[in-house]
Parts: sequence; C-alpha cells; structure tokens
Amino acid sequence: MKHFFNRRETIVTEALDGLLLTSSAGRLARLDTFPEIKVILRADWDKSKVAIISGGGAGHEPSHAGFVGKGMLTAAVSGEIFASPSVDAVLTAIRAVTGPKGVLLVVKNYTGDRLNFGLAAEKARAEGFAVEMVIVADDIAIPGINQPRGVAGTLFVHKIAGYHAESGADLKTVAAQAAAAAADIVSLGMSLSTCSVPGQAHEDRLGADEGELGLGIHGEPGVERIALQPVADLVATMTNRLAAKIEEAGDYGLLINNLGAVPPLEMGVIANAVLSSPLAGRVRLVIGPGPMMTALNMNGFSLSLIRLDAAREAALKAAVEPHAWVPATERHEIAIVAAPRVSARDAAMPASDDSRNRRLVNALCAHLISLESELNRLDNRVGDGDTGSTVATGARSILSRIDTLPLKDPAATMASVGEILSTSMGGSSGVLLSIFFTAASKAMAEKADFAAALLAGLDRMTFYGGASVGDRTMVDALAPALAALASGNVAAAAKAAAAGAESTKAMRKAKAGRASYVGEKDLEGVPDPGAVAVANAFEVAATLT
Repeated sequence: MKHFFNRRETIVTEALDGLLLTSSAGRLARLDTFPEIKVILRADWDKSKVAIISGGGAGHEPSHAGFVGKGMLTAAVSGEIFASPSVDAVLTAIRAVTGPKGVLLVVKNYTGDRLNFGLAAEKARAEGFAVEMVIVADDIAIPGINQPRGVAGTLFVHKIAGYHAESGADLKTVAAQAAAAAADIVSLGMSLSTCSVPGQAHEDRLGADEGELGLGIHGEPGVERIALQPVADLVATMTNRLAAKIEEAGDYGLLINNLGAVPPLEMGVIANAVLSSPLAGRVRLVIGPGPMMTALNMNGFSLSLIRLDAAREAALKAAVEPHAWVPATERHEIAIVAAPRVSARDAAMPASDDSRNRRLVNALCAHLISLESELNRLDNRVGDGDTGSTVATGARSILSRIDTLPLKDPAATMASVGEILSTSMGGSSGVLLSIFFTAASKAMAEKADFAAALLAGLDRMTFYGGASVGDRTMVDALAPALAALASGNVAAAAKAAAAGAESTKAMRKAKAGRASYVGEKDLEGVPDPGAVAVANAFEVAATLT
C-alpha cells in the first residue's frame, strides 16, 4: 500500500513538526529533546494549574498532540507508530509542565502505556512531584476480559480533566472527576479493512465481503468477523451491544469517531444511522463525526458513550483551544423549512395553440430525432458517442408535451422548452440549451424581438458554458446563424449555420466539451455533432418560413 513519507525513521517527528508549523504561532511548542524524546506542550503554560499529560504511540492522529491546548491537555508524549513512549520521555514531560498543583496522567489501558507511564509517575513522585494517574479501559469488545483496552473514549477523559484543571480545581478533584468519568465510558469499533503501517508490507486479512467488529486502535484483529451489510444493520449490532452495557436510566454523550479512512460522506451516513437507532433516545450530546482517535488509514469507525451529569455536560460543552476537538452539540431533530412556493404569477403559462408554431416545433423535433444515429456516429469519432441520443431525448420530451405548451406566446414557449430540457435531456448539452431558452424567454418577455432574444440566450449560454466561436462546439454554428437572423433572413441564418458546422471539420483542437480530450488526428475532418444538429435545425426552420 502506498503512503506519503520520506523515511520510516523520521515520519513521526516530521508529522509533529508539521502540526507545530500549522498551529497558531505561540500556541504549541516542543521540547529540545527531539527527536529521541517527543513532547508537545502548551507554549503559554505557566504551571499555575494542574497539568494534564497523555500520550502513547503515534498513528492515532490527531491524538494525542492535536489535543494539546487551553482546556484540554497540557502536554502530549509520543512514541513511534503504535509504540508506547519511553519512561524517560514521560518523566521529561512531567518535569517540564508540572507545577505546585501537580499533574494528572491520562493513560489508555495497554500494557506498554501502563508500565511506562506508571514507572515515570513513581520516579516523578520520588523527585517530589504530585502525580496522579487515571487509566481508561472503555472497550467492551471482549466479554469478561480483566483489562479492557483504552480506545476513543479516552478523549472524554481528556476533555473533562482539562476542563476542571482549567477551572482551577486541585489535583485530587481533577483526578477524581477523570477517574469517575473513565468508569462510565463504553466504546466499540468496527472496520472494513486493516490499517497499513508506512514502510511495512501490508496484507489485508479481510475478504471483500467481510468486516471486523470489536477491534482496537493498533490494527489488532477484531473479536469477530461479520458479513458486509447495510450501514443500518452494522450500526444496529453495535448500538445493541453498547446499550446492553449502559445503565437503564440517564442521558449519555456520544462520540462518533472515524478510525482514519472513512470518507466524510460515509461518516454522515453512519451518524444518521446511529442517531436514528433506538440508542439515540439515550443520547443528549453528540461529538463528531470526525477523525479524533484514528488507527492510521483504517477504514472503520467507533462509537463511545459516557454517562452524563451536570458537571460532565458542562465540561464537554466548554470551548477549548485545540481545533481537533469537535464541539459537542445537543441531539436534535432535523429542522425543516418550507421551500418557496411558485406564485400564480410565476406559474407556467396555460397551454395554447398556434398552427404555425406547432408545425415548426413538430418539424424541428422530428428531424432531430431522425438524426440520432448519424449524430451518435459523429460523436463516436470525437466524443463519447451520445450526442444523437441526447438531442433525440430532448426532442422526444418536447413532442410528448407539445399539447401543454403555450404556443401562442413565443416567450412562454421558450421558457417551457427550457424547463423540459433541464429535466429530460441530460448531459451538458441539456443544461446549455436550457440556459439558452430560459434566457431567451426572459429577453423576449422584456422586448418582443425574437432574434435579439435568441442572441441574449446565446450570450448567457456561452457565459456559463465557457465556449466561443472557434472552440469546436455547437456555438460555431449557432453564433453565426443568430447573427444572420438579426437581419430577419432565416435562409441566411441557415446558410451561416451550415458554414459554421462545416468549419469545425478543419479545427484540429477542441477547446471545450468532450472533444477537448480527443487527439488532433481523431478530430481531423469530422464536424462537431452539436454544430451539425444546430445547422440541421436552422435548415428545417428555413424550409418552413
């Protein structure tokens, strides 16, 4: 699997420096122990309050350094990818940020983190520092295990501990609030792929139609493999298991966490499924969806719940400096606003008949339909082979609704044609012609000059479409034809359209449309099919005038 990095040995330090370089000046800093000891800390820290330190292996970005800042962590200690930081690194962080009020260490329940943070805490205490440690073990994936893993629910503890520390509470209070919160958190994750470590060979253990439920944040296997299912079913499995682990009464905060590679579109679908499930009735606050405790590029997500009380709710809702924290929002129903209704004045004109206009519309549409195969043949040479079908579809749609057109009113008829083409013709041609007729209708309604109205439509069509004469599009036939029509001579307009379409044969390079992706050799001697359609339409109009 491909990754963006320079050397495996420097990926973590370079990533941390990237964070520092893109953070607001004066907000974050690193100790000069880089790269052996990687500690990111608040640049404005004055040691007047309880310090909060967390950390662990890299690969969980934005955790942990991304949560350093006022209201959350004072410092974060990073190891290499998925490797706990050393005792010396943790001890260095403690020495750097701990003042008279002491420090709280927030540790995820993995053996390496417990041991390294634990020994550092003991050494720091021996040096005279006031140190407390809270271990987060929120994962419910493995039933009956003595040491559940610490996963994304750890972020709740960062936020709550940071809030109380920032409020000026003493170490005992901060530690007690953090420990109580940690005891009331449950989390569960699932993924459709394993993660890939930069610089290491990758082998996905999952089949094309498999996912894993109950996996950790280091790429370790999940508790069970499950068949790929609709999101609603996957979420139902997860929310049912989470619901079984929480108390029967009370409100909860929900963290919807992206494990690294789920596109925002799909995270939105996941969020909708979770907040449409029976569990949603227990949720009061929502954090996410967003990548907050990731596992490199794992294509998965996790859900975490924390039981709320007034203090925790206030802590989770409080504004903080780190941008990686997604602000909590109260669960709410979708707001629906009535769309504007079309007034009677703006409604479509009633149907009316005019034998001359009906004959013209019938003849134009029938002729364009008859050209379907020929235009497709031309477009196969210079485009994607569907110009004839697209034009014919639009023509058929107009014919099928001809009895609903206000044929006595040319301006209203053009508006109706524009509306029909916008919904039925498809492709860029449908949109361009809809713009053409819609703009022409508006101009015609303001001044009864048919040729000027069509020129106004052309102006709007070329403005939005970007094509002009010489770009090898339908404009090469339409523009000269409408210029000639301004004199009132339809035959001259037809002749100009035919000459314009013929001129596209010699244009070796298209500057707009699908033909712009085609090589010069393939374009040579082939007219633009859109221009040919326009020329044929003017030819029919000339014969009926």
